[in-house]
Amino acid sequence: MQYIATFFWSFLLVTMLNYVVSSVLGVNFDFVTGAIISLIFSVLVLIVTAIIPNEPTPEAEHH
Repeated sequence: MQYIATFFWSFLLVTMLNYVVSSVLGVNFDFVTGAIISLIFSVLVLIVTAIIPNEPTPEAEHH
């Protein structure tokens, strides 16, 4: 479920960003480019979440 939600939100947000930026720059909106970038973005997000540890630091346990 985590992978599906990550892909869904990255697809939605990157496609929206692609649409807004292409409108501001006055160029044609390319859906395929946004879809490819959203795939890359979601893979990068999943890699970062795998690298960051889940356990708290030892200093946080004492407080």
